[in-house]
This record gives sequence, structure tokens and C-alpha cells, in this order.
Amino acid sequence: MGFTSFGVFASMIFMSEVKNKNGNSLIQNNAEGADGRVYELGYLLVPAISEEDVPVVYNNLKDLVVNLGGEIISDETPKMISLAYTMSKVTQNVRNKFDTAFFGWVKFEINPEKVLELKKKLDIDLNFIRFLILKTVRENTIAAKRFIHKDSRRKIPTVRKEGENSPPIPIDKEKIDKEIDAMVAV
Repeated sequence: MGFTSFGVFASMIFMSEVKNKNGNSLIQNNAEGADGRVYELGYLLVPAISEEDVPVVYNNLKDLVVNLGGEIISDETPKMISLAYTMSKVTQNVRNKFDTAFFGWVKFEINPEKVLELKKKLDIDLNFIRFLILKTVRENTIAAKRFIHKDSRRKIPTVRKEGENSPPIPIDKEKIDKEIDAMVAV
């Protein structure tokens, strides 16, 4: 005995069960001091930022993650994109509408308790239109670009049998009728 209900509850919070590829159960420790979780932050920056200032905002974001105890795994410099639809954001009691934005992403590892603090700091930053923080894995999940052929018509493979190049055999209808009658009579 020696276990109290609080002690069992506390151990349930810090330990979680994870299954590996073979289906074997592993216990993962999520206690303070254990490695953080991996997250990916996708974001849209306002297009009013000049091209020269985009790297400054981008580096400030990476510095914010590092200052919160995070480690940058991979990232991409923000690039100007056209948005699929018009987005709006209210800043200082003014509704701003955006058709373009700088899109970028950062993958990082951080203590899960610090993610809420990161979210709060990004919410008050006027340079961000929107952002999304997702739990992810450390491995590279970027799909390789596929080569698209200019000739978009599908070519149907043809299977050739031996003797297929020979001239067609003439059809004798009377012979076929006799063979059908013989089959039906049986």
C-alpha cells in the first residue's frame, strides 16, 4: 500500500502508453525535464511587411521559440502567396482584408507547457494574419515533388500475342452455325 489515489493519478498524467511499429507497448515519460514534443507552426504574415523586413520577422519568431526553451528542427523562409480566399483581421479596431500573404512554417521541439505561452505571444503580434500549431513527428514529412509530363494523355498499354501480326482468318458462317447446332443438340 503506500499508494494514494492522488499518487496513482499523478503517475497517469506523466506516463503515457505508446505502441511501436511492432505493436509492442512502450511507456513514454512526459514528466518535467523529459524531452519536449515536436510541433509545427504554419503562419501567414501580413503583406504590408516589406521584402527586406520579412527575414527580421522570421528570425524574431525563431528567437521566440528558442527563448521559450525550444529547439528548431526545420523551417522555411516565408514566401509571398495568393490566398485562396480573402482573409480579414481586426487590428486596433480596423478590419483589414488580405488577398496575399507571406506563408512560412517552422518545425520545433518544445516543452508542451510552453506552447500556450507561444500562442499568446503570437496572438498579440500584429504581423501575423493567422497561424496554426500542430503536433507532429521529428522525421521529415515533406513529400517529394513529382514530375508531371507535358503530354497529359494516358497511353494504354497494348499486349501483343504471338502470331497477332498475321492476317485475319476469314469467318465461315456456315461452319460456325454447324458447330453451334452440334453443341446445342448435346
